[in-house]
Amino acid sequence: MIKRQSYLNLLFTFVDIKRIKVLSGVRRSGKTILLKQIQQHLIDNGKDENQIIYINFESIIYKRFLEVNALYEHIVNTYKNLNNKIYLFLDGIQNVLNWNEMLISLLDDIDCDIYIVVTNSSSVSNEISTLTPEKYIRIQVYPFTLSEAKAITIKNGKFISNERLFNDYLLLGGLPMRFSNDGLPSDMWLTDTFKSILQMDVVERTKVVDFALLDNLLNFLMNNIGHAFSINSIARTFNIFGYEVNVETIMSTMDFIERSMALIPVRQYNLNTKCFRNTEIKFYSVDLGFCNIIRTSSGIDYNKLSENVVFLELLSRGYEVFFIKTVDCEVDFVAFKNHKCIYVQVCSSLHSPDTITREFGSLYKINDNFPKYVVSNETHDYSRNGIMHYNIINFLLDKSI
Repeated sequence: MIKRQSYLNLLFTFVDIKRIKVLSGVRRSGKTILLKQIQQHLIDNGKDENQIIYINFESIIYKRFLEVNALYEHIVNTYKNLNNKIYLFLDGIQNVLNWNEMLISLLDDIDCDIYIVVTNSSSVSNEISTLTPEKYIRIQVYPFTLSEAKAITIKNGKFISNERLFNDYLLLGGLPMRFSNDGLPSDMWLTDTFKSILQMDVVERTKVVDFALLDNLLNFLMNNIGHAFSINSIARTFNIFGYEVNVETIMSTMDFIERSMALIPVRQYNLNTKCFRNTEIKFYSVDLGFCNIIRTSSGIDYNKLSENVVFLELLSRGYEVFFIKTVDCEVDFVAFKNHKCIYVQVCSSLHSPDTITREFGSLYKINDNFPKYVVSNETHDYSRNGIMHYNIINFLLDKSI
């Protein structure tokens, strides 16, 4: 497995900082591997292996520690016997009732550095929110970016070309286990993974009453990634097709889906007020492979898949992402990071003058000096009037943006 250096570099800066380091993200996104790489970093930098305590709460070996008092006593006793600082790595801590209270107590009671892995289910997010900001640092972990997929493919001796890599990535996604699944067909592995997310991180950990609605809404949103909806319009659509449901039920079910992180919401940004609006919302899949195993149409919408992959890339680079939609201006993404702002239009192909006019036209209407990009499959440079055109593969691999 490759080292995910951007995450590791961030985590290394927080070593020995007296806060709980929370690695959260969808299942199979590589959080456990990161935990193990941090452990190795500590050992390589002089820590004794006895100082490191790793517990995987989904393993039967550690079943006795699912009771919070037993877990607390084990950790404290280990610390007392060692008489030295300990480094705690707790994988799947959401399976322990009242884990948040125990961790806060440990920070005060012993000399320790704590790292935990959680999935993004509703109750876990609520439990994290009970921690005061000065007590934790949350790091969101996403599936492999295209550059990481390239690195692991080269390491596995399977790299052919950037174009082949991109086409596979667009259809099969970047979940790390896909690159070492021991010959299991990718669609079968993706289907099993998606079902486990739905069952373990939504159904079992939330109060879902109407599973059929959850399933139908999830399928509807996955088949309409990148489309702007209001909650009212979604409710009306379901009512038209004979599903009697109100806006409140749609909102609560969407919340369950968001918490699982199978789908990620993007909110609308108002250029005039410089803040986001709740008028409409878009959703993108956390992994492109999920889009394709759930797709109900026979055709593949490469425009929306291209949008999705650029969106995930922006998130992985630490941007906060919104979209712009007004009467005369639509921009796929406006993204912010460290007082930096960029605008990004994405399309599969600039195949006609009308498409070029549409994609560049909205960016012309934004009257500021922040960088503006149009991203497409073309290798020919269509840059004009200060708006930069990027080939999508180059955009995904160029980390300077």
